[in-house]
Order: sequence, then C-alpha cells, then structure tokens
Amino acid sequence: MSYPFPGMNPYLENPDLWPGVHGRIIVSIADFLAPKLRPKYFVAIEERIYQTTIDDRVLVGIPDVVVQSSRNANEKRQNTSVVLPEISPKTVTVPLVELVKERYLEVRKVETKEVVTVIEILSPKNKRSGEGRNAYENKRQRVLGSSTHLIEIDLLRVGEPMLVFGDGIQSDYRILVSRSETRPRADLYDFNLRNVIPSFILPLRSGDSEPLVDLQSLIEGIYERASYDLVINYSQEPIPQLSETDMAWVDALLRDQRLR
Repeated sequence: MSYPFPGMNPYLENPDLWPGVHGRIIVSIADFLAPKLRPKYFVAIEERIYQTTIDDRVLVGIPDVVVQSSRNANEKRQNTSVVLPEISPKTVTVPLVELVKERYLEVRKVETKEVVTVIEILSPKNKRSGEGRNAYENKRQRVLGSSTHLIEIDLLRVGEPMLVFGDGIQSDYRILVSRSETRPRADLYDFNLRNVIPSFILPLRSGDSEPLVDLQSLIEGIYERASYDLVINYSQEPIPQLSETDMAWVDALLRDQRLR
C-alpha cells in the first residue's frame, strides 16, 4: 500500500513503532548522503549512551501505613484492649535504571576526521524533562558552541520543543538547520501534520557542494520497505492523540483511500 499522508504519518509516532522508525530514518539518511559526499566526506553513525530511570521519573514508594516501633506497639497493647488488625505489605515501585542508547549522524572530513555536521533525530526522552533531555541539551550546547553545523529533526508532536528564540510559532514538527558561520541565526522549518515535510540543504564547509535532503521521500521509502502498512491499524485513533480538527481531517483522508 502506498504512503497515505502528504507529510508526516502520525501513526509512526506510536511509542511501539517509533524506536524502529527512528533507527530506520538514521540509516536511510546515512545511506542517502554517503554517495553524494564522496570522496571528501563520510557519514558515521554514532551513539549517545546514558543511564536513566524508567519513564524518566524517580518512582519512590510512599507507604500508606506508618509502622511504629515495637516499643510503642507494646505500650498500646498494654493500654488498650482493642486488637489492631495485622498490617499487610503494600505494593510499591522503586526506581529501575535503564541504559539508553540514542543514535545520531556525524558528517566528517575523510582526511582529518573532523566533524563538520551533526544530524540529530529527536526521541521522546529528549522532549520531556529528565536525564534524556539533559544529556541531549548538553550535547546540543557543545555543538552550538563549536564550528560544527547542527541539523535537528523533530518529528514528534508530544513533548517540549528544543529552545530557539524568535520563532513564536507553535507547530507539530520542526527541522532546525544551524550553520556555524551564521550563529546565533539559524533556519527553522516549522510544519504541521497537513504539510509536506520540508527538504533542507545539508551544510558543509565553505565552497563544497551541499546536497538537498528530501526527508519526505526518505520516510515514504522507509514506510514501504518496512511494510508498516501491515502493522498499522488505520481504523483506530493514532497514538499520541490528535486534536479534534486534525482527527477529522485524518478521518476524511483515510476514508477517501478506503483505509477506514
């Protein structure tokens, strides 16, 4: 089945699908760029590793019953004839540590191995408070303070967008292109569910030919190769939920294609 949306497919944002989608986007961009950057540059797939608690929350079990010392309990038994019920344990949750690996791309010069451009695809952990956001923000600040270009791709509607100044626009999705030589100015492509995903030029060193990245075509190719049409149930609502107006638009779009 062909890709059913003009832009981003909101069903791909489902937490059960997104890790696979994220990985495929990373590989797809790398495979697309590699032949276009030869022989001066190469594309490396790197990993950012950190530890965090499950769901980025410190889950501490707070007891519902205060158990007094045996001395106080004995005194109560001596002073009253009322028999207290036996205390049963409560089920609580303690923090579990998980090791998180997030992949990103680096475009490097062949001769010097210098990192020229970093390409990041944001994950849900990057967009909510916790260690995942802290780890990414620290990395982001290092890149923005260097001579390395930054491409930041946000294809997730839920969560807090990364900080930029001067846009004043609330959008579903974003692509940030930050060239080192023009900072603090950068290009922000903000777009919504009904828009085609914008293409962007990959910044390289001055004087070098810079390829155009057609992210829309890459995602449509991923959808077909991964057979997501066999996995997604379009008769159900997407997760995360859409606004009422966007849901009405999606419903009409899917019915027109006989997917509902």
